[in-house]
Amino acid sequence: MVASGRAGIDIMMRGHPQRPVYLAVGATDLRKSLDSLAALVQSTFPWDPCSAALFVFCNRERNTLKIWEWADHGFWLHYFRWERGRLAWPMTAAASPQAVTLRQLPWLVDGLPREQPTASRPLRHRQII
Repeated sequence: MVASGRAGIDIMMRGHPQRPVYLAVGATDLRKSLDSLAALVQSTFPWDPCSAALFVFCNRERNTLKIWEWADHGFWLHYFRWERGRLAWPMTAAASPQAVTLRQLPWLVDGLPREQPTASRPLRHRQII
């Protein structure tokens, strides 16, 4: 992976900006292999692991992420370890998995909360003229 967490996330940001991203709320044992995470995706998330969605897992210390991604011919397993501090990861929620936007994912990797009230809101124009 590239030195910067932001650069690594940028690799995954190809495709449609509405690409689904799902967080496994709480801690996940990240010693799990690709096959074990595949089973976890199938049992935890009500979606097909071969879909266009990104499935994101965090460890108990909130300093490591694994991101599961399907790429036409196989799976990518992205691994990110924060060297200082902790990720702003949802440890408890009424519902797991938790949906976030592709825009919010780099904020989480940067250690920021997923809600950024001062961030510009995406424009959703239906008509230009």
